[in-house]
Amino acid sequence: MQTSDNARRELESLIEFYTESGVDCFIGEEAVDSFVLSEELLRQQQAMRSAAQSGAFSPPSSKGPADLGRPVASASFERPQPLAQGAGAQRQNPLTAPVAGGSFADAVMPDKEAVASAREAAREAKSLDELKDCLLRFNGCNLRLTAKNLVFADGNPNARVMLIGEAPGRDEDLQGKPFVGRSGQLLDKMLGAIGLDRSSVYIANVVPWRPPGNRTPTPQETEICKPFIRRQIELAQPDVLVFLGAASAKSLLDVQDGIRRLRGRWMTFEAGERSIECLATYHPAYLLRNPIEKRLSWRDFLSLRQKISTLGQI
Repeated sequence: MQTSDNARRELESLIEFYTESGVDCFIGEEAVDSFVLSEELLRQQQAMRSAAQSGAFSPPSSKGPADLGRPVASASFERPQPLAQGAGAQRQNPLTAPVAGGSFADAVMPDKEAVASAREAAREAKSLDELKDCLLRFNGCNLRLTAKNLVFADGNPNARVMLIGEAPGRDEDLQGKPFVGRSGQLLDKMLGAIGLDRSSVYIANVVPWRPPGNRTPTPQETEICKPFIRRQIELAQPDVLVFLGAASAKSLLDVQDGIRRLRGRWMTFEAGERSIECLATYHPAYLLRNPIEKRLSWRDFLSLRQKISTLGQI
């Protein structure tokens, strides 16, 4: 009996370890060579494009679920056009069709065409609600296939202060809101220390889907998502931007400096026709691992409070 209890506790500990590590789904028994898979997907995508241009395209035959070499969706962003006369239907663009989610057969190549389609989709959004709806329909980023929820934003969209992180974590993915885990709790305390809360700030991430296992987003994934966060900033029209961590600051300011050189100094972010004053500081998750750096973040937040005061906000 005791042996059974020990085995159960060991199994529970193993499951807890996997969960904390970000492993929240079953995977296959056999390893997959991603390099070979990528080459095969690229060849099939090129073949599909060539067939489409010559007018000889026909849908591929159905293959078994174990076949990982199925064609990927073409990363183009074009308006649905009528099919040949008598077809009685319209062809949907794979990057704007509603996302069913979960099937890797829907994966796309993260290429320049995917980035261009993201720019066009983001540019067409005229409000934050339209932008969120656009992201829900956007199929150009493969992170949507492993994430449980789109993590769009939290807080007050009319606030004068907008905070931007890099990407959601496990808790954020489950709740569909940014900064709700341990780092979010610390962020709330940091905001409260200067008289702010979630009703007086607007919070978002550069990448709105959680990367599997909380890994760092790839440069391609960040580039595909950047047009959406840029448009989100333009539509929210904050007076002050705060970049939480080096990743969000470097990707949106197009700089290579580390957070130690970026933090604490005011810079300018160009959002359409507006120039927005911005400040970079440490990410709350980094502060949880390095509490001694909280003193520097406190200086940054004091500087933020002083900046807001000059704008007549508090």
